[in-house]
Amino acid sequence: MNGTRPPEPAPLLVADGLRKTYRLPGGGRLTAADQVSFTVAAGGSVGIVGESGSGKSTVARMLAGLVRPDAGTITVDGSDRAAAARGRRSRRDRLARAREIQMVFQDPYVSLDPRLTSRQCLRTALRLHGHDAADSRIRSLLDQVGLGTREADAKPHELSGGQCQRLAIARALAVDPRILVLDEAVAALDVSIQAQILELLEEIRQGTGVALVFVSHDLAVVQHITDETVVMRHGTVVEQGPTTQVLSAPQHAYTQLLLASVPHQGWDPSAATHARARLTTASA
Repeated sequence: MNGTRPPEPAPLLVADGLRKTYRLPGGGRLTAADQVSFTVAAGGSVGIVGESGSGKSTVARMLAGLVRPDAGTITVDGSDRAAAARGRRSRRDRLARAREIQMVFQDPYVSLDPRLTSRQCLRTALRLHGHDAADSRIRSLLDQVGLGTREADAKPHELSGGQCQRLAIARALAVDPRILVLDEAVAALDVSIQAQILELLEEIRQGTGVALVFVSHDLAVVQHITDETVVMRHGTVVEQGPTTQVLSAPQHAYTQLLLASVPHQGWDPSAATHARARLTTASA
């Protein structure tokens, strides 16, 4: 043995130099994301955090293919998703690309078809992507997210918010994605239901190997479920690294402000005021 370490496995997802601008109604342009880069390991979990307007949701939509980057690349297993989208592709190719990355949105009531029962929702997703839509497969998906027979025959308005989000996760899992992008997926839920959904997602990640990209303004959520954290402000990445490191010993003044703003036992609100003052001074 020569004592050399085996090479690190290549990341599953690579976002490199992503940029997105929007034209404003009164003229000019808004840069929603600029030079955003990060990687996600196979079966890994990365959090993207920041205040409203930081650009994190724009990045999520670029990853899922809902928004096309102005610049930069998104690759899955070395294949450029943006190049695939630009080329002339068959319907089968487009569906295969869509299956790689599935997205779960903040409001499940908006993302689910109100006319369909849970069973019909999953059957539609399975058939669209050419998968087995047998009742046994649908039962397995519902069971995987903790939904039973009663929920299977219910429409979204007959389900609670947590049950609807479980159904949205089951629909995303139905096509066997490599990556789940979750955009504020627990923000609209009660704290106790948030905990249940986060535990469910961790069980799914451990059981299936699906990678998670978790977009959130809630640092407690990110701390609970992610291995790596990317901190965004005004469309750019200001800090990134292992979650335990970023959230326990933040280097950037903006990350320090986010942490100082989270209420906890013994919390001093003035700490957030001082942190914002430091950020303002550093940005001047």
